[in-house]
Amino acid sequence: MAIPSCYYNVGMNWRWLTFWRWFRAGPQIESARRLFRRQREHLEWQFFQAASASGKPRGLRWKAIDWGPDVEFARERRSGQLAALVGVTIQFEAIEGSDMEGLPAVGNLRNGSAVFFFHQGRWHTLGRVVFNLNPDEALAHFHNQYEPLPSD
Repeated sequence: MAIPSCYYNVGMNWRWLTFWRWFRAGPQIESARRLFRRQREHLEWQFFQAASASGKPRGLRWKAIDWGPDVEFARERRSGQLAALVGVTIQFEAIEGSDMEGLPAVGNLRNGSAVFFFHQGRWHTLGRVVFNLNPDEALAHFHNQYEPLPSD
């Protein structure tokens, strides 16, 4: 039984596409890392603006963020989208009149990982934090969703 040529062409095209995606991924990762480092200060500002505007956690206002020096890069397993996690220490204050006002725990510093994602050649953030996990712990916790990328 002969294999129709259309099936052969589909198979070859799929292999070529797979190879091309693999070949292009290396340079994309490196350029994305360089871009993140160049834009880091601006991305940190964008993160603070987005997180402050989110209204989360309820009853608290974002007061300050202390940024860790290291960045962990990962790839989302399902979509292949690149992500960056940066360790943060966050300080909140209670919003006047909220049910958080007067609680002593409000002043406690909170650690976590700020999340950034790479889409259409640019880094973005929605101001999301993985609380209580530093970047390597967050990647270990979400190992089914994210594949850590090797350090450069």
